[in-house]
Amino acid sequence: MEKLHGSKNASGLAPTLEFEKAALGRGFKNIAGVDEAGRGPLAGPVVVAAVILGEDWNADHPLDDSKRLSAQKREHLFDLVCNEALAFKIVSISPQEIDRLNILQATLFGMSRCLTEIVPAPDYAFVDGNHYPQTTIPGEAVIKGDSRSKSIAAASILAKVTRDRIMLENAERYPEWGFESHKGYPTKRHREALAKFGLTPLHRKSFRLKALQMSLL
Repeated sequence: MEKLHGSKNASGLAPTLEFEKAALGRGFKNIAGVDEAGRGPLAGPVVVAAVILGEDWNADHPLDDSKRLSAQKREHLFDLVCNEALAFKIVSISPQEIDRLNILQATLFGMSRCLTEIVPAPDYAFVDGNHYPQTTIPGEAVIKGDSRSKSIAAASILAKVTRDRIMLENAERYPEWGFESHKGYPTKRHREALAKFGLTPLHRKSFRLKALQMSLL
């Protein structure tokens, strides 16, 4: 496929529909963008989303990499994507499944599930990163895809908002760990809570050594 690049703005690359238009030009119709949230934390699930924006998507909607957006903006765009996209699918992979598979394989498993379960079925997919999941659906991995493809950006928003909501719910169950502020990422507050209170059922046991090492920093 011809190498495509997002347009530039003051903050760097901005996602466009160039990837999707190129796939449409090659005869594909239902083109999915796929992304995840939560590969790096010590606790909580990894959440994967797939989005098919569809040919009628309004290109003026300000989709962007979820990390560049405020929480309020992400919530607004979450509702917009869910209401106006042709299709979407969100999958949460538990800490226990992450421990069993490892984080990379758990993420790829979530991507494969999304592409299998989204309706209508995609006939092409763009996946953020440098690994493409095992699937019969043709497609490609796009490095920094959430900054380059609007479909991937939409998926990043759905994944991030969903995961944040899960961590906020768990903050009420485990108030000592402060999940409402760090969402499971290895912040100073989280490391201090680990040193004082240990691990919750939400923590990834395969990350135990990393967590203990970080608690000493």
